[in-house]
Amino acid sequence: MKKFIAATLAATLLAFTLAGCGNTAAPAASEAPAEEAAEEVAEEAAPEETAEAAEGGMSMEDLKFGFVVGSFEHTFYQLIQQGIEEECTAKGLSADQFVVLDASLDPVIATQKVETLTADGCNAIALACNDAAGVKPAIENADADGVAMFTFDCTSESDAINCFVGTDNFEGGRLGGQELIRLTEDGDTVAIIGYPTASSCKDREDGCLEVLADADRNVLTGYDYKGDANEAQKIMENILTTNPEVKAVFTVGDPACTGALAAIKAAGSDCLIIGFDGNPEAKEAILSEENGKYWVSEISQNPKMIGATIVDEMIQFMTEGTVTDSKIFIAPYIITAENAAD
Repeated sequence: MKKFIAATLAATLLAFTLAGCGNTAAPAASEAPAEEAAEEVAEEAAPEETAEAAEGGMSMEDLKFGFVVGSFEHTFYQLIQQGIEEECTAKGLSADQFVVLDASLDPVIATQKVETLTADGCNAIALACNDAAGVKPAIENADADGVAMFTFDCTSESDAINCFVGTDNFEGGRLGGQELIRLTEDGDTVAIIGYPTASSCKDREDGCLEVLADADRNVLTGYDYKGDANEAQKIMENILTTNPEVKAVFTVGDPACTGALAAIKAAGSDCLIIGFDGNPEAKEAILSEENGKYWVSEISQNPKMIGATIVDEMIQFMTEGTVTDSKIFIAPYIITAENAAD
């Protein structure tokens, strides 16, 4: 019989926190006709940039884009930044037409960056919403100021967002759950190290749990590594202390894998690791004679494609007034020792 074990009450509380024209008088005889008056009111109510974007009227020379990634310390976001910068350059934007900033996984800093980019005259901004609730006011305030808003990797529930580009994280979590089942046997104990504040990571954990619901596994869940490898190491140490029989762990991000790996090796455990991101260090670990005994599988994203795609959608919206879709998902895939070198 399967059983789900919540790690802490705090994790449960965290989940709850994550739930994203006035009339005018009739014109006098000397005033403009009604149609002209309505057009004037509409123009005053809508910022110039938004009106131009809706008509697809902005030229490439007029574009100024701002981007806010989760953290420059994470390889995944470094690769998104690379994809953004390469695509901006390839599409003919000059160096002073785009800037990429770091939010340090902090909603307060992310909010400040969005405010700075708005004040600097960016007519479109894209950000990773690592704290969906925390950055929602910033998104809606910038939208009210006439800035076209976009999100990537993690999004927020706001009507102000024109397009989101990211991995199909729920499906990635399902792949992680399938790997946990493949690598263990009926009755085994498995664990998930999560990061519920980030919508993308919550989706990964939820997808994994959906798959495990039909499997005969004892599941340890409810952990939050907060995007910090050191915190993940502490969590894994606690798991191994209280449940030394754990056979495999699925982590919702590669920094968590790094921390879990250190704890597993220090404890002399043979617990297997399934990671999520597909960063270069993950492939190196899987192919390593030493670390490959533990870190055996990885759910891979395509961060450079995420970066390039959000640039393309921003350009299309500002010049043509449309996006390809409101949500664009890029399919994840599994990396093991058999294909890591490829």
